[in-house]
Amino acid sequence: MAVQASAIAAAPAREAPGLLGLSGFGFNRAQSIAFLVMLLLVVAGPFFLYPVLLMKLLCFALFACAFNLLIGYVGLLSFGHAMFFGTGGYIAAHAAKVWGLTPELAILVGTAFGAVLGVVAGWIAIRRQGIYFAMITLALAQMVYFFYLQAPFTGGEDGIQRVPRGALFGVIDLRPDMAIYWVVAVIFLAGFLFISRVVHSPFGQVLKAIRENEPRAISLGYRVDDYKLLAFTLSAALAALAGSAKAIVFGIATLTDVYWSMSGEVVLMTLLGGLGTVFGPVAGAAVIVLMQNQLAELGAWVTVIQGVIFVVCVLLFRAGIMGELGRLLKVRL
Repeated sequence: MAVQASAIAAAPAREAPGLLGLSGFGFNRAQSIAFLVMLLLVVAGPFFLYPVLLMKLLCFALFACAFNLLIGYVGLLSFGHAMFFGTGGYIAAHAAKVWGLTPELAILVGTAFGAVLGVVAGWIAIRRQGIYFAMITLALAQMVYFFYLQAPFTGGEDGIQRVPRGALFGVIDLRPDMAIYWVVAVIFLAGFLFISRVVHSPFGQVLKAIRENEPRAISLGYRVDDYKLLAFTLSAALAALAGSAKAIVFGIATLTDVYWSMSGEVVLMTLLGGLGTVFGPVAGAAVIVLMQNQLAELGAWVTVIQGVIFVVCVLLFRAGIMGELGRLLKVRL
């Protein structure tokens, strides 16, 4: 009784419920408004900006959200998430081009392969914590990179090119950019809402408990390794989903998506937007993708500018864009 009383006393004040039924996804009122604004931007975006650029942004936003599920809510820093992103891209591209699958099936196959790889990699990596976990994921990612470099079906350094967009369900032609944009938008929104539901579910609360105090979670009887493995697998599957969609959109799968620098890029997106926030990874991905597009003429200097932004963010905005905005507005975003 004393423990329950102290827990109740320490509980934060009840937040205003979400709008339009969005509380079912764990959103409070501020998050509901933020989601509606994001939804409006997703719907109106292709009428003002280049649809292919927006599709790239949405794919990387989903990738960052998947990564945030692992580091932001479980506290596990992976330096090898590109292996799932790239695996989804390679398998989806191969399935669409060689096996002749429709785009939705190709994306599902790529996601499934990413999930299986996540189970294997997670089973190995979660046995360690901290920097050891991060180094194991980096080592596994490099092994996957060299596999795709040497495997016959990947095309080596040339990658898998001329991947057909095909027809959705064999009916809707996805060759027009606007047609495939809505497919990518639905994939992103579905993945985003799924992640939000997961982190606000009882399962998500256990993940947060493991992040905050793993020994105490163990003492309460939770099999933390099972929870961490499931979270790792979900994160891997969603990262592969983002990579699969990107490969179909651009019609190519290359080593760039599985290289270690891609793992570093998603770390940057998540930290820049706000670690452990719902909308932070989306904001971080938007900043990085749009910046890369606007500064493309500078070549390698884009990487230098990214590094400067990262340093400034770490020094001045420790909670990231959405974290600091939430702190300023006194709401949870």
